[in-house]
Amino acid sequence: MPVTYKIGVIAALKSAGYNTNTIRKEKLLSEGTLQSLGEGKYISMDAIFKICKLLGCQPGDILEYIDDE
Repeated sequence: MPVTYKIGVIAALKSAGYNTNTIRKEKLLSEGTLQSLGEGKYISMDAIFKICKLLGCQPGDILEYIDDE
């Protein structure tokens, strides 16, 4: 996977005051997105934008490109 997460996104959200129950109740992110984050899988750009808004960061603060070569 050439793009990886630089940070534990769920942990960062928790540190910012968003636990998974709050995220689900307020429908900030979908259940599928939370599951994909937990498994280190890709998520949609819309979800990345929402996470950036919640954390007050840029996509480059969350994602990192790693050359497979």
